[in-house]
Amino acid sequence: MLSTGLPQGAVPKLERPGPLRDRVYEALLELITTRALQPGQHLVESELAAHLGVSRQPVREALQRLNTEGWVDLRPAQGAFVHEPTEEEADQLLTVRTLLEAEAARLAAAHADSAGIAALEELCAQGEQAVADDEVDTAVALNARFHTKVMELAGNTVLAELAAQVDRRVRWYYTPIARQRGHQSWIEHRGLIAAITERDEARATQLMREHTEHTRRSYHQRGR
Repeated sequence: MLSTGLPQGAVPKLERPGPLRDRVYEALLELITTRALQPGQHLVESELAAHLGVSRQPVREALQRLNTEGWVDLRPAQGAFVHEPTEEEADQLLTVRTLLEAEAARLAAAHADSAGIAALEELCAQGEQAVADDEVDTAVALNARFHTKVMELAGNTVLAELAAQVDRRVRWYYTPIARQRGHQSWIEHRGLIAAITERDEARATQLMREHTEHTRRSYHQRGR
């Protein structure tokens, strides 16, 4: 492990083709989102370049882009650091997520077909198994896939595009509380599937709003 503190095996392979700077950006963003690179962690260009098997230039360009997007803080004479989100930032993001996903749940209840519901049930079963096996990273990924599927079943392209803009930050905030939320989160998912299956739009909206609110509160109460 180098001084950046990046866990062994955490570095994603850079997919080809595509501009190198974009692939480096995606790799670093994934490491930040999954918290392999922790908030506040110093990011040393030379060490990141060595981890990723590239020169320092695409790493520098990626860090500048991540700084523009609020994932990284570039501090004069100090270097780059993973951004440390404030409680207000998290609250604003998770509040917007609640609005988007509550509407997605309502639309999913109105439009989902049997194949879509079966896909939700399969993701839920996999998520429950991941929690039982204490595979936190897998549970986080499956949670994201479940919510993405609900959004897909809603059938509203604009809503899906807006949700995609906040998806990675939702994962970023969810990761540190994934074990705390544990099986309860998937129990809530089961209730949501039932409401969608019954085409109960009001109930689906209510359950999704409560579900995302539980996540928001858990984030603010983490570590207490």
